[in-house]
Amino acid sequence: MSKPVSDLEGMLAGMEPQLHERPYRFVQHGPENDFIDLIGTMFAFIREEEGATLVIRAKEDHPAPHFAGITLQVHSDLEGVGLTAAVANGLAKAGIACNVIAAFHHDHLFVPWDRREEAMTILKQLSQDARR
Repeated sequence: MSKPVSDLEGMLAGMEPQLHERPYRFVQHGPENDFIDLIGTMFAFIREEEGATLVIRAKEDHPAPHFAGITLQVHSDLEGVGLTAAVANGLAKAGIACNVIAAFHHDHLFVPWDRREEAMTILKQLSQDARR
């Protein structure tokens, strides 16, 4: 197991963003969404005061907005400062929305499906610039 990286330059340099092949969508858990049916497609479950949000693999024919999942392969320290801000800022400059979920080992980004390749280019550039 790798040691968590906590310095911003190290986190950016080691990002190695990986694009997930299938799209995701965000859904609110409720009576119209049977929780049991969604477990096999679930990436994340977030409990909020207003209700639960699930990030699930999208079905190709579903009309809801689809998001591309991008995992930053660096083992970022949960107390590392600046990675989310740097990534979000880089994508924001290009007008790309970014939803971030931090997990124990990696950070996971969700960007609009139709802007995924552009997002990957920006993330790879941020990582390359940090290695200089």
